[in-house]
Amino acid sequence: MAETCGEMMVAGTDHVSANSMCKCCNGKVVDQDQDQIQNEENSNQLSAAKPPRNISTMMRHCSSSAWLSESESDIGIVCLKTAAVENSGFQPVYRSGSYSEKGPKQYMEDEFICIDDLHGHLGSDSDLPSPGAFYGVFDGHGGIDAASFARENMLKYIVEDSHFPSSTKRAVKSAYVKADHALADAKSLDRTSGTTALSALMLGRTMLIANAGDSRAVLGKRGRAIELSKDHKPNCTSERLRIEKLGGVIYDGYLNGQLSVARALGDWHIKGTKGSICPLSCEPELEELVLTEEDEFLVLGCDGLWDVMSSQCAVTMVRKELMLSNDPDKCSKSLVKEALQRNSCDNLTVVVICFSPDPPPKIEIPKSHKRRSISAEGLDHLKGVLNGL
Repeated sequence: MAETCGEMMVAGTDHVSANSMCKCCNGKVVDQDQDQIQNEENSNQLSAAKPPRNISTMMRHCSSSAWLSESESDIGIVCLKTAAVENSGFQPVYRSGSYSEKGPKQYMEDEFICIDDLHGHLGSDSDLPSPGAFYGVFDGHGGIDAASFARENMLKYIVEDSHFPSSTKRAVKSAYVKADHALADAKSLDRTSGTTALSALMLGRTMLIANAGDSRAVLGKRGRAIELSKDHKPNCTSERLRIEKLGGVIYDGYLNGQLSVARALGDWHIKGTKGSICPLSCEPELEELVLTEEDEFLVLGCDGLWDVMSSQCAVTMVRKELMLSNDPDKCSKSLVKEALQRNSCDNLTVVVICFSPDPPPKIEIPKSHKRRSISAEGLDHLKGVLNGL
């Protein structure tokens, strides 16, 4: 959850130090080479409680003994680089599971939404690609008002936009702004309440991720974790530059010394009046992709999960559970329970979306057929050894 300074004493300094970590991955595989921005932040990661997102080419293993009873090869988790088949006949079947717990916090301020059948939800006359689905995680702070409002209204603002569905990206961006402005106008809602907003809109094989805040969307692609959103922490280099350009300051990892996220809906006690320039942005960053057979599931989680778990570990755990039970509800619950065992100090909400009715297949490691050879120098050395016998 995005905590205010007043909550910092409750959450502890470990959570604050995690704010200094961010990798602007924009949907890249987590084990690829790091860019210049990450190099500037590596020194902060050494002391941070939150696991680094820049794991090496060797997959990051889960630290809980409950998930180390089998090797990754035994459960079909290997880092294979295979080409996406864009022209295949793959047709996704969307199904989801979710789980939430308030954790050690006094109040539960998270909300989420899972709509597996968008056509049934909107009505049979909706002119949308099939199949369709919508999911969202809203991590509230300063009360539940903003998160509840976003859950109830975000999809409505998207589908009622004049640009939907011809220009989905434009409609989604507009919906986030409308929701933010509606929070300012609603007399019955607390103006000091705010929320992060992470949503996933599926239309046919196209998936559009929109994120404003520090929740995270992670794609499971044949056992690899691919991050489809960026954590909007004030200390993230791109966010820090944007904040400072607009006259904001970052104090101890907090925007204007008040908020631990750089983007959020609501928080009008910080934003001031509508139309004024404010470093706290409601504009989401978008990531769109076309799903293929290799894309198996999506994990949406609030920062309470990612504070104590890497993206790769979450994907490894979900894939193992799906192979055992094929139940996304059990996957979501397992991630939440594991995060609590790792002493997450926040509310916890996880949504797991599967793209097929079947469990993930076990991935076999192909045997190498490369011919082995010995160098001329090695051959001479071998001859010498044999002649001396």
